[in-house]
Amino acid sequence: DHWLDQLTDNMGRGELAIHDNSKWDPSTWPADCTGAGFHEAPRGALGHWVHIRDGAIANYQCVVPSTWNAGPRDASDQRGPYEEALLGTPVADPEQPLEILRTVHSFDPCMACGVHVVDGRRRELARVRAA
Repeated sequence: DHWLDQLTDNMGRGELAIHDNSKWDPSTWPADCTGAGFHEAPRGALGHWVHIRDGAIANYQCVVPSTWNAGPRDASDQRGPYEEALLGTPVADPEQPLEILRTVHSFDPCMACGVHVVDGRRRELARVRAA
């Protein structure tokens, strides 16, 4: 039987438990352990990694779909999607470049979003954050 068929059958009988809680008792974990979880979310791949030491999180990392979708230039100097979309975008007020923020938001990134406008010498010219 495939796990999804089992889950569907269980739900049809009103059994809504979807995992075995016995694995989630921290007192049963080794002093030093790791875990990982992966999911294909609507925007793309989602991964979580955790390192637990002495019952406390020593390190946690997640890679969200926006990490992949909003990537910077690659090793061949090809622009990432955000940079490519921003080329030629008219900006009415360089002090408040809301058009840039709107363009980035059109990708619906799953993260807090702020846009920094820098010149060719990497000097910040403007910073815009969503309220």
